[in-house]
Amino acid sequence: MFLDKAKIKILSGKGGNGIVAWRREKYVDKGGPAGGNGGKGGDIYLIADRDISTLMDFQFQSVFKAENGENGYIKTQHGRCGKDLYIKVPVGTIVKDCSTGKIIADLNDEGQKILAAQGGRGGRGNACFATPQKRAPQYCEPGESGIERTLELELKLIADVGLLGLPNAGKSTFISVVSSAKPKIADYPFTTIVPNLGVVRKDSGDGFVIADIPGLIEGASEGTGLGHEFLRHVERCRFLIHIVDLTLENPLQNYKIINEELKKHSETLSNVYQVIALNKIDAVDEETKQKYYNEFKKLSRDVFLISAATGENIKEFMHFVSQKVDEIPKPVIKVDVEYDDAAKDNDDSSYSVYKVDKHTFVVEGGKIFRLANVTDGRNTEQLYRFQNILKSMGVFDALKAAGVQEGDIVKIGHLEFDYLY
Repeated sequence: MFLDKAKIKILSGKGGNGIVAWRREKYVDKGGPAGGNGGKGGDIYLIADRDISTLMDFQFQSVFKAENGENGYIKTQHGRCGKDLYIKVPVGTIVKDCSTGKIIADLNDEGQKILAAQGGRGGRGNACFATPQKRAPQYCEPGESGIERTLELELKLIADVGLLGLPNAGKSTFISVVSSAKPKIADYPFTTIVPNLGVVRKDSGDGFVIADIPGLIEGASEGTGLGHEFLRHVERCRFLIHIVDLTLENPLQNYKIINEELKKHSETLSNVYQVIALNKIDAVDEETKQKYYNEFKKLSRDVFLISAATGENIKEFMHFVSQKVDEIPKPVIKVDVEYDDAAKDNDDSSYSVYKVDKHTFVVEGGKIFRLANVTDGRNTEQLYRFQNILKSMGVFDALKAAGVQEGDIVKIGHLEFDYLY
């Protein structure tokens, strides 16, 4: 199975909470605060890997979570940072943020990586808040939450040469002859329903990649048949080999139909250099071969008569193709990648206030909820600090707007208090 589009959900690690702790050694007088900081949450990266050729793995796993940071410890010991998570994707993957529609990365080089979601910062322990004036702070900080995102991955194969042609033109047979690829070959239309890649070895020892694209038919650019789904895979090829079936009724018209579909899909794609391979010469007579060879010569100077089934003229043709691979540089495909500020945006200061009954209000929000979790309701100093933070965040104004009255109950996490003006 070949999968060239996928959606994944990622969640970076939450930062660990700081803690309130004290030195309690027997011979240390007035030991002071010793609460350690929480560890940073793990980041999530996307990295391009040539060993992966499709997005099929994301059909079975589509949710990825980085490790959370540990909470701080006593004796000013800091919590361990969460491990970063690296998600491998094929080279040629375009990454889009589903919430904004922005393209945030074009991973077209081996080892290229992007930060997709930064882990939350660890909270500070009470040791960090000690000053000469305040030597025994009774409070600490919660860790920041991680970033949750939904990303769309789209794969554009990076091949040197792309094969074009109508269904059953002989593309799969051709790629099986010139490379080690073993595509499915049959005598019915749309045998090839997914792109096939084959590596062709050159005389010099190195090689190049050929992509066998599912057959195009008239109307492919509007979604007819299979070709429309895979036209984007030939956009990054150096050039194209257009395989024409000489056994069909009107090979010249078939050639023009394919090129018209390329033009409808994109002007850039229609201008990509093409080599014309007139295939199945073993199944037609000499007069037919010469007739169509002369007709196609009027359209292009690079026309070859081949038979993928018998191997006739294949060696000479591939020698020419190898030379063209060396001559024609890889096209530079410009993808408008936008600055990705969401990967580092850990601001979760938003909150909501709602009324649950006549005299009870609830305040919810990531940062507020975590502050409540590290606040001891029995400690006056911690409560004063929590109250000041709520005031600075505008929570009291939001409660007034929601209709809170003096004496009503306000719940935030495990804390519950009476509202007073």
